Amino acid sequence: MIDGAMQEFALTLDKFLDHAAKWHPRARVVTAREGGRSDRISYADLRARSLRISALLGDLGVGFGDRVATLAWNTQAHVETWYAIIGMGAVCHTLNPRLTAAQTGAMLVQSESRILVVSADLALLAKQIVAHAPTIERVLIVDGCVDAWPGERFKPKVLALEDAINEGGQPAAWGGFDERAASGLCFTSGTTGAPKGVTYTHRSSYLHALRLLQADSIAITAMDSVLTVVPMFHANAWGLPFAVPAAGAKLVLPGRHADGAHLARLIVEENVTIAVGVPTVWLGLVEHLDAIGGELPSLKRILVGGAPMPPALMERIEQRLGVIVQTSWGMTEMSPSGTMSSYNDRHRSAITAGRPAVGVDLLLTDANGVPLPEQRNVEGHLRVRGVAVIERYFAEETPATDANGWFDTGDLARIDDHGHLIITGRAKDLIKSGGEWINPAEIEAIVCRLPEVSLAAVIGRPDPKWGERPVLLVEVREHQAISDQAVLDALRGKVPSWWIPDFVIRLQHMPLASTGKIDKMHLRSKYSGG
Repeated sequence: MIDGAMQEFALTLDKFLDHAAKWHPRARVVTAREGGRSDRISYADLRARSLRISALLGDLGVGFGDRVATLAWNTQAHVETWYAIIGMGAVCHTLNPRLTAAQTGAMLVQSESRILVVSADLALLAKQIVAHAPTIERVLIVDGCVDAWPGERFKPKVLALEDAINEGGQPAAWGGFDERAASGLCFTSGTTGAPKGVTYTHRSSYLHALRLLQADSIAITAMDSVLTVVPMFHANAWGLPFAVPAAGAKLVLPGRHADGAHLARLIVEENVTIAVGVPTVWLGLVEHLDAIGGELPSLKRILVGGAPMPPALMERIEQRLGVIVQTSWGMTEMSPSGTMSSYNDRHRSAITAGRPAVGVDLLLTDANGVPLPEQRNVEGHLRVRGVAVIERYFAEETPATDANGWFDTGDLARIDDHGHLIITGRAKDLIKSGGEWINPAEIEAIVCRLPEVSLAAVIGRPDPKWGERPVLLVEVREHQAISDQAVLDALRGKVPSWWIPDFVIRLQHMPLASTGKIDKMHLRSKYSGG
């Protein structure tokens, strides 16, 4: 007997754009530009341009497995360059423009990138970065002209990408390599330690994108218009530049601006149905609408992640906009989606991050990595494994997982009776006072429920008697007032009395990392007093 067989079909990411170009010819990629205008392009035309960029990169010496860096915003040019790099079998190394030039230069040296693709408005930063990265030989300017590059243009040589592809020859061919080939490189945000590189593969990101399309996940369809505010330099914009074309939906890109007025205009003009970004972005949108009025009738759902969602903010967003907020949890090391709440789940809430989709598994352990005998309704250290979870960090020989393949997330968590994940804190954030642990996340969650408070953070400060004591930092909502005593009184009876911070520090603006998380490294360096 001869068994039947199935066709070989490598799970490479170029196939998503191929599919969108062939089967969704009317769908568009929209990019917001300065002055209130927007550029639009079909997936077919974007694919054609992307193939020409691949040919240009090949002419510049880029080969299979080489890393090409990008320093750009969420725009058409970034998407088409991204697919050009990935489709030809090179690796797209996305850079965070909100890190220092020295940090970013060190990442480029690590990745051995020789070509840097730069948004014109980031040219000055790019020049500072290149001074720390002698490996860079060429700079390609997108979303602007070569004149944006300050000073001489020969070390490295600077080209305008648009001019170069218009002068190019035949388009390149995509695919034809193993699905386990590297496709992307992204460094962690470094809010709790030195950034580390995470390498994505075609297979891992392909399967991750399919997870996002599931009905209990983002559930994107060809009828949707998806506003992707989460940056492309943050874990592949949560996989949306793959999942949205795969569904044939409209991909709406905000460029560098994520203020409330900018986003409100885009949502109205592009009939956005799904919007994705960190909670602080949607706070800005609601406050803009509260100030000037207006409605967003097309918007149905907002997906949040990257930082905790204060319950008061979630309630405010849902009531003001008439939308459903889907909470999620993940990390760069997970590509990044780990769990997500379903839009039709009656147990959905701000404090839960939903359930994992197939392909992700969760485990609660003690501090030594020993699995807890009970996995529901107990707090433990959260570990994960799955098809799009890191095995080892870039340029490190030692695996990032334990002997059974579990990756330690560094989070403390519970899993409730419904299987919903509840992140209760970060192990590194715990404050040891008088030999006992204080969990800042629990304090922050209570304070953020106060209607007058926008954001709150708790850090430890050295104390000669207790070892450490908690300090509370708050950002109060505009045009609101609340006394320090009232803030601290909100904690009484809800946490142990010795957990209550010794004093309150008020900040006009809470420092945020590029991912939207509160930058506790910055807060500790400035306010810990150590």
